[in-house]
Amino acid sequence: MNRWRPALSAALGSIKLRIMLSAIAALSLGVVLSTVLLVRQAERDTLNLQRDRELAEAVHVATELSHRVVERQRALQGSATQIDADMVSDFARLKTFLEAKPLLRGLFANVFVATADGQMRAFADANGVREAVLDLSQREYFIRTLAERRGVVSEPLPGRMSGEPVIIFTAPLQDKNGVYGILGGGLQLASRALLADLVDPAEAGGTAMTVVSDAHGHLLAHPSRRTLLQPLAGETRLADAYAQWVGSGSPVEPSGLLLRQAGEVVSAAGVAGPDWMVWRVMPEAELLAPLHAARRQALAWAAGLIAVLSLMMLALLFWLLRPLAQLEHRAQHLFDGTHDVHEGWPKASGEIGRLSRVLRHVTAERAQLESFNAEVLKKLSSVMGAAPLGIAFTRAQRFELVSTEFCRLLGRAEGELLGEPAQLMYTSSEDYQAIGAQVAEAFAAGQAYLGEWQMLRADGSRFWAQLRARPVDDADTAAGTIWTLADITEQVASREQLEWSATHDVLTGLANRKVFDQRLAKVLEARPRSLPAELVMIDLDHFKPINDQAGHAAGDAMLKAVAAAITARVRASDLVVRLGGDEFALLLERCPHDTALRIAENVRSAIAGIDLHWEQRRLRVSASLGVATLTAETTGVAAWLQAADAACYEAKAAGRGAVRIAQRPALRVVGALEID
Repeated sequence: MNRWRPALSAALGSIKLRIMLSAIAALSLGVVLSTVLLVRQAERDTLNLQRDRELAEAVHVATELSHRVVERQRALQGSATQIDADMVSDFARLKTFLEAKPLLRGLFANVFVATADGQMRAFADANGVREAVLDLSQREYFIRTLAERRGVVSEPLPGRMSGEPVIIFTAPLQDKNGVYGILGGGLQLASRALLADLVDPAEAGGTAMTVVSDAHGHLLAHPSRRTLLQPLAGETRLADAYAQWVGSGSPVEPSGLLLRQAGEVVSAAGVAGPDWMVWRVMPEAELLAPLHAARRQALAWAAGLIAVLSLMMLALLFWLLRPLAQLEHRAQHLFDGTHDVHEGWPKASGEIGRLSRVLRHVTAERAQLESFNAEVLKKLSSVMGAAPLGIAFTRAQRFELVSTEFCRLLGRAEGELLGEPAQLMYTSSEDYQAIGAQVAEAFAAGQAYLGEWQMLRADGSRFWAQLRARPVDDADTAAGTIWTLADITEQVASREQLEWSATHDVLTGLANRKVFDQRLAKVLEARPRSLPAELVMIDLDHFKPINDQAGHAAGDAMLKAVAAAITARVRASDLVVRLGGDEFALLLERCPHDTALRIAENVRSAIAGIDLHWEQRRLRVSASLGVATLTAETTGVAAWLQAADAACYEAKAAGRGAVRIAQRPALRVVGALEID
C-alpha cells in the first residue's frame, strides 16, 4: 500500500485528472439532477392524481353510506305514519302490523315500538314478534326523539350480547295532540347491510385501508374488528391526519378533505346525517414503487454513459497536455542551479507557452532578490531581538516573524508560532472575530489600531495586553500587519480596583451614595415606564451603643452582618446601598407596593434576627424602615427621599423596629408592619 501512495498522490494532483474529474462531475451532476428532477415531478404528479382519486373514493363511500342511513330513516318514518295512538297500546294489532312489514324488518336487526313514557310494547327480530318489558325513558336517543319530535340516529353503543357497535334509528309516532310513542330500529354497524361491505377485512394486513369513525373520533368500522369503538388516534397510520382534522375544528365535510400523514395518502369525507367520517389511507411507497424502479434504471444507464465519455475525455486531455509534462519537469529544477535559465523549456503556444515564459523570467528575477532579502532579514532579526516590546508580523492571519519578547509573553518558542494562525493567542474565537472587525475598521479609516485584550499563554494562563497594529502597506492590507504587544496586567488591575472603589462602600461591599443618586435620577426620568418603583430608607436602632461599648471593630462587624442580611432578603434586581454610618437604602424597581412592603418587612425581620457573638458578648440591633412609592406626581429625587426619610423617622418615633409607609393616612398596624 505504501508503495502505491506516492503514485496515487501524484495522480490526484495532476491537472489533467482534475480537468477530467471536473468535467465528469459536471456531466454527472447534470444527468443525475435531470433524472432526479424528472422523477420527482412524476412522483408529485402521481401523488396528486392518486390523492384526487382517493378523495373521490372517500366521498363516494361517504355518499353511499349516507344513502343507506337515509333509506332506513325514510323506511321508519313511512311506517310510523301507519301506527295510530290506539295501536300502540294493542299488542295484537302491533304484532299483525310488524309481521306485515318484512321489508322494514329486513333493513334492521330488530324493530320495536314504545309508548311516550318509554315502555317498550313490541319487539321484532329474526325470531319473530313478541312483547318485551324494557324501559327506554332514560335512553339518550329516546329523550332526543321526544324533545325534537323528529327521527334521530343514536350515538354508537356497545351491543349487550356481541359487544360490537350498535346504533338505533327512531321515528316519532305523533299526531296533532303530540307524540304518543316511537318506532325504532336497531342495527349492528358491522352488518353487511350498512358498513361491512365498505370496509374489507382483508385490508387489515394489506396496504390500503378504509375505516369509519363518528364525529368524536371513535372507530365504527375497521378491518380489525377488535378495534371498534376505540379512539381513532390510536391508529398509527392515521394519527397525524386525525390530529390535523381535530386541530381544524373536526369538520364533517361531505365534499371531502385531504390530510397530511407522513408516508401516506389520506383522504376523508363526512357522512351527511349521522355526522360520521369515512377515512381512506394508501401508502405513498406503494404508489411510487414503479417510478423508483425507473429512476434506478435511468441512473444505471447514465452511469454507463458517463464512464464511456470519461475514458474518451481522458485520452484527449493526455494528448493535448503533453507540453505541460515537460514544463513540470523544468519547473522542478527552477532554482536548484543545475539547469541554464534559458534551457529545457517546452516549445508551445497558448497558455502553456505563456506560462513557460513567465517562469523563465521569474527564475532570473528571483536570483537577484535572494541576496537582497537575506541581508534585510538579518538586519530585521537583530532589531526584533533587541526590542523591549513583543513584535510580530502576520500575513493571511498567520505568524511570519516574531520577536524574542513576543515569544516570552506568550510562553512559546519561535518554532511554535511561525506559520501558525494568529488566533492561538486569543482567549476565545469571539475575541478573535471582534478584534478582526475593529482592526479592519481602523485600517479603513487610515489609522493604526490600539486596544486592550486578554491574551492566552501556552500554559493556559491569561494576561492583559495592550495591542497595537499597523498595516505594512496602507494601500494593500493583504501585504501583512505589524503587531506590538505589551503586558499591562498590573495597570488593568489597579484601574479596576479604583473603578470599584468609586462606586462601592469599602466596608460592606454595597453600592455607595454616588451610584444611588444616579439610579434614582434615571428612574425618575424614565417615568411612567419605570413605574412601579419603591424607595426604602433603613436606619439601625441601638447601633451607637455597640460602637461605644464594644468598639468600632464590633460596629464594623455588625454593619457587615446587616449588609449580608439585607442582601439575602431582596431580589437580584434590587439596589442595596449604604448611605453612611448606620443608614442603608433600597431602590426597588419594577416592584408593586405590596411586594415592597413584604420585602421591607423581611429585611426588618432579618436585621432583628442578627445575633452577633463578639468577645463573649451577644450583640443585636433592630431597624426602622420607611417606604415611599414613586408616583407620577413625585416632583423629584429630593421629594422622594424626603418622603422615605419622613416615614423612617415616623417608625423611630413609634418605638423603632417597625416599617412605616410615607404619606399613607388611615393606617392600621399588623404586627410590626403597617398596611392600608
